[in-house]
Amino acid sequence: MRYIFKFPDIGEGLDEGIIAEWYIEKGQSVEMGQPLVKMETDKVVTDIPSPKTGIIAALYGRVGETVHVGSPLVEYDMPGIDGAAAVAEAAKPAFEAVKEEGAGVVGTLEIADNSAYLPASSEDVTALVHPTSQRAPQRALATPVARAMAKELGVNIDLVPGTGPAGRVTKGDIEKYVTVDGRRSDGLQVTGDGRRGDGLRVTSDLGFSTPGHLSPVTSHFLEVEIKPLSQIRKVIARNMIQSKHNAAHMTVFDEVEVSELIRIRYKYKEQFEREGIKLSYLPFILKATALALKNHPVLNAEMDLENSRMIYKKYYNIGIAVDTEEGLVVPVIRNVDRLTIKDIAIAVNQISEKARKRSLTMEDMKDGTFTLTNYGSIGGQYAVPVINYPQAGILGIGRLVEKPVVRERQVVAGTLLPLSLSVDHRIVDGGEVARFLNRVMEYLSDPVSIIIG
Repeated sequence: MRYIFKFPDIGEGLDEGIIAEWYIEKGQSVEMGQPLVKMETDKVVTDIPSPKTGIIAALYGRVGETVHVGSPLVEYDMPGIDGAAAVAEAAKPAFEAVKEEGAGVVGTLEIADNSAYLPASSEDVTALVHPTSQRAPQRALATPVARAMAKELGVNIDLVPGTGPAGRVTKGDIEKYVTVDGRRSDGLQVTGDGRRGDGLRVTSDLGFSTPGHLSPVTSHFLEVEIKPLSQIRKVIARNMIQSKHNAAHMTVFDEVEVSELIRIRYKYKEQFEREGIKLSYLPFILKATALALKNHPVLNAEMDLENSRMIYKKYYNIGIAVDTEEGLVVPVIRNVDRLTIKDIAIAVNQISEKARKRSLTMEDMKDGTFTLTNYGSIGGQYAVPVINYPQAGILGIGRLVEKPVVRERQVVAGTLLPLSLSVDHRIVDGGEVARFLNRVMEYLSDPVSIIIG
C-alpha cells in the first residue's frame, strides 16, 4: 500500500520550509522516528522525523526548494498492509493515502530539459498523469526556470501560452513570448538598450541562454541584482507588517548615567573570562528589565480582543534580538527574574551562538513575554523599535556615550546609556510607560539594587 507523508505543521505559524538536506533516498527502508529531511523554516532549521516504518517510494522536492505545509514530502511503500489494516492506517493523521487515480506511482522527476517538472502538490501529480482531467488553474503551471525567467523580464506568466506537459509554461515559451521587435504580447515595449517601457533595465544572474532576438533584453548585467527572499526575511517582513497593523506604537526616549555599572562590570569581567564567560552589559539590562516587569505587570501583558480580556503573564521570558548573516532572530531567555547575573551571561552567550550557527530550536523561540534589541552594539544611539507582537513592549538599547553630567552640583564626565521603549498604547498608558522606564534606569544607575531588588 502507498501513503504520502505531507510536510507537517510544526507550530509557531510556519507555513513553508526549504529543503536543506535529505537523509534518505528512494528504495531505502526507514524506521519510525528516523530523521527524513532537514528543513529550513522561517525561524529555525529542524529535522523532520519519520512517523511510520516503511520503504521510501518517492521524495517530493530537491535541496533548496520550498515546500508548503500540507504538500507531499515523502511517499511510502507499506508492505503487508492491506484490507482492514489499510483502512485503519489511512485514518491516521500522519499519512494520507493517495486518492488521485494513477498518482501513486509518480514521484520526483529528474530534470532533463526545460520541460522537466518537480511535483509540488498532489494536484500537480494528477495534472501530469491525467492532463485532460485537470481543472483550469488560476495560476499558470510552469517550470521553475520559466517562472524565474518571467519574473526577471517582468512578464505576466499567466498570460503566456504553455506548450509543456499539461500546458506547463517552459523557458522556450517565455522566449517566444518576447517578439523580435521587442514588443511583448502584453503590450509592454522593451527598448533596444534593454529597458522596458517602465524604464527598468532588465538584468539577470540566473544564467539564461539568450537567443539573438532577446540579446537587447537579457545581455545587460550591470544595474540590477535580483536574489530570492530568504525564509528569515519573509517572516521578518510578515511580522513587521503584523505588528504595525495590529499595535498602536508609542515610543519614549531617555538616557541613564551608568558609570557605576561600568565600574562593576569592569571589576568582574576578568573573573568571568577565566571561567569562559563573556560579561557584557546585556545581562544587567535583562535582569533590570525583568525586575521592573514584576513591578509593572501591564508591560508583561497581552491583549486578547477576541475574548475581550487582558492576559497578565506571571513569568518573565525575555527575547533578545540577535543580528545574524541571514537576518534578525529573537530567541528567548526564560525566567530571567530567577537567574543570577552569571546565569544570564551564560544564557546570553549560548543563545547568541546558537542563533549565529542556525541551530536554534522551536523551543528556543517560544513563549517570550517582552523583548530587548541592542542596536547600540553596532553603533546606533536611538531608534524606534518595532514591537514583537503580540507583546506589549520592546526596549531598545543604544551605544554608550561619554557626556558632561551634573553630580553633586559639579559638572563631571559621565557615561550615558540611551534607551528607547516602544509600547502598544492600547495596552499601556503613557504614565505607566514612564514609571516602568524610570524603574529600569534606577536599577542600571545603581547595579547593587539589581542584586538585592
